[in-house]
Amino acid sequence: MSYSSEKLLRDRSASPRKALIASVTGYAMDGFDLLILGFMLPAITIGLSLNSSEAGSLVTWTLLGAVAGGLIFGQLSDRYGRVKMLSVSILLFSVFTGLCAVAQGYWDLLIYRTLAGFGLGGEFGIGMALVAEAWPAHKRNRVSSYVGMGWQAGVLAAAVLTPLLLPHIGWRGMFLVGLLPALVSFVIRHTMGEPEEFVRAAANPISFGERFRELFKDRATGKASLGVIVLTSVQNFGYYGIMIWMPSYLSKQFGFSLTASGTWTAVTVIGMTFGIWLFGQMADRFGRWKIFLLYQAGAAIMVLTYANLTDPMVMLVVGGVMGIFVNGMIGGYGALISDLYPAQARATAQNVLFNVGRGFGGLGPLVVGAVAYSLSFSVAIMMLASIYVLAMAATLFLLPRLNGGEPQPFSPTADSS
Repeated sequence: MSYSSEKLLRDRSASPRKALIASVTGYAMDGFDLLILGFMLPAITIGLSLNSSEAGSLVTWTLLGAVAGGLIFGQLSDRYGRVKMLSVSILLFSVFTGLCAVAQGYWDLLIYRTLAGFGLGGEFGIGMALVAEAWPAHKRNRVSSYVGMGWQAGVLAAAVLTPLLLPHIGWRGMFLVGLLPALVSFVIRHTMGEPEEFVRAAANPISFGERFRELFKDRATGKASLGVIVLTSVQNFGYYGIMIWMPSYLSKQFGFSLTASGTWTAVTVIGMTFGIWLFGQMADRFGRWKIFLLYQAGAAIMVLTYANLTDPMVMLVVGGVMGIFVNGMIGGYGALISDLYPAQARATAQNVLFNVGRGFGGLGPLVVGAVAYSLSFSVAIMMLASIYVLAMAATLFLLPRLNGGEPQPFSPTADSS
């Protein structure tokens, strides 16, 4: 490549700061939308005469839509660009979230939620790939954790704003707020270029099938991909199982008002945010696999402890500590996946592996709700504690102990199409 071409590439490439802001902002929108849905379920249930199974399925189908969106948008991002596809996914998510405001019954709302989830599914993986390619490899853990913190910022905003706005604008008005990210989409698309690493990789594009084969190209890579799916499934199952049903549990068990439930959620989310930040800092310093094990063990212990509490004030404090471990692990997934796969298939890997895990995690609200109905919420929470042992086994026996290393470039095999 000539000097002039190199200079043009640098001038048009995404700056680290802009890439981080775009990725964090997109993921914050997702967190805001999904948690307001949890807060609004009682109002939606009454307004549309839904039963508890139908109400819970709105969350599950949003997450299943995210799985489908992840599969598609990861491929499109690897082929057509991180910035362009991030903008499209945010726009799609915004439009169908806004349409939820005009839903007249269960089925049309379910369709809108599923299609909003389709757009949501693209944002995590594309954002993680974007920051991985815009920042140096030795800083991937911390910048990936910053993207994870974006989700928590959106969740915290939902916990604070929903109790204030919902009584005045209703659940339909809250869904209309979801149209605002469309403006963010426009800004991102018109002020950013693609990362240099992606532009270089895009000069030698590979096929749809080759990108998927990169995830299982040999025994070691296949084991790693399975390990990532286990980790993301466990984390999402625990996260959604706790966060979606906790406001309702606090209301029924302790008589908490919507504002009090929002306070509990805010404290827990602050703990989660700190946990994600701390994960990135510690992983860059001590080794990512060690911090995964620390957090997984901590999650099992704290969830089990929380399930046996009865004092609301103690639950408030312990909930914040539990949040550090239960969701802090998300700070390491983006860097882990970026290290495992080359740029030609990186967004595909990010979105496929994380969103398959999110799809399994989407069963969390249904399972927790079913166990809580049949037995008790405390039993359902104790059940969640056991799944983190599975994540520890996957970390020890399936994942390589990479930490900020550059992945090997793509080299097609003889049977590649």
